[in-house]
Amino acid sequence: MDATALLQSTGALLPHMTVLVTGLVILTLDLFLTPRSRYLNEIVGLAGLLLALVSIVCTAGEPRSVFMAMAVVDKLGAFFNATFVLIAALTILLSASYIRRENVSAGEYYALLLFATTGFMFVAAAADLVMIFLAIETLSIATYILAGLLREDQRSQEAAFKYFMLGALSSAFFLYGIATIYGALGSTNLGLLSQALGQGEATPLLLMGMALLIVGLGFKVAVVPFHMWAPDVYDGAPTAVTAFMTAGPKAAAFAAFLRVFFQGFGAPEVAQQWVPIFAVLAALTMILGNFVAIAQQSIKRMLAYSSIAHAGYAFVALVAHNNLGARGILYYLVAYTLMSLGAFTVLTIVARREEHRYAFDDYAGLGTTNPLLAAIMSLFMFALAGFPPTAGFAGKFYVFSAAVQAGHYVLVLIGVLTSVVSVVYYARVIM
Repeated sequence: MDATALLQSTGALLPHMTVLVTGLVILTLDLFLTPRSRYLNEIVGLAGLLLALVSIVCTAGEPRSVFMAMAVVDKLGAFFNATFVLIAALTILLSASYIRRENVSAGEYYALLLFATTGFMFVAAAADLVMIFLAIETLSIATYILAGLLREDQRSQEAAFKYFMLGALSSAFFLYGIATIYGALGSTNLGLLSQALGQGEATPLLLMGMALLIVGLGFKVAVVPFHMWAPDVYDGAPTAVTAFMTAGPKAAAFAAFLRVFFQGFGAPEVAQQWVPIFAVLAALTMILGNFVAIAQQSIKRMLAYSSIAHAGYAFVALVAHNNLGARGILYYLVAYTLMSLGAFTVLTIVARREEHRYAFDDYAGLGTTNPLLAAIMSLFMFALAGFPPTAGFAGKFYVFSAAVQAGHYVLVLIGVLTSVVSVVYYARVIM
């Protein structure tokens, strides 16, 4: 790659570089800040994210490959990048008071947050399986550390350890999948894979590689049966970090699913092999996530299982494998991001450092002591349950419509019935 091509590629990925540099600036700036001036970390972080959002708008346009076809700049990547920037900005606003109350190092926290966001953005821009792997590892390492940021909290350390061990296992599956696919087709570039599969049939070696990729990405999305880490990690991690983890890594993993299985393995002959697997995963995830959430005594843990269930709903759009499904999953991810971050914001406000208030009984009487906060929490619960006319209802409507269009009626029926089940535990919060 000559200097001109390198400069053009770097300019095309300006939003990614902006977020990365902002994280480095915060990490350096924190060395010179006094306790009273720590608020500058939030200002620098939000300013950097605003600049990144502007650069996303400026660089969006016709699809083009950069960095020797390892990455691509297109409207899909721009959409996900804007979503990731929104998640990071909302998390910074959510965390401002939380990190002071928990006595967390602000510079370290915000830098890791932005490094993880950089990983999210590179996942969305990836045009090669190796690039996806590197981006996932970048975001994973940052989130491992964030999960264990409360060094004196044993539950936080346990959450980080579990997340690291199972995250490393999922990375191994994904890497073996890349190696297997390379052995089957001689390439890891998604564009070349699509061309090769359009001219031939799926071999057993290729199918094994695809299965390994599904396992690796399934851990990141926390679909059943690869969900076992999520409830403990979400429950043990700092609340602000949990809010970030339920939105950011999940959206990044779905971006990887869209890139790999819609663009790389989207040929009809190949899709016939993985669509039934996705349908089973979606059904199991919706059923287990919703029914186990009913038995939870902690709102934070209930929201963890709710997150698993919503991953199942989003998976329905992947099963549909049509244009409506692709659009539906994009809308659903944005709606779920806002709903999830909003619910965790209320949890952060209500909780106290001396007494972490996450049990259902701790929220009894909130409508009397703080009617506005109770009304906001009720709105988010209605949205997560999918009541009209909330964004949650619209998201499920788009996802189920795509599945109906593709003829997956049984899966839609399971989705509707489990949505009714979810009303039980969401209404419990409201009541």
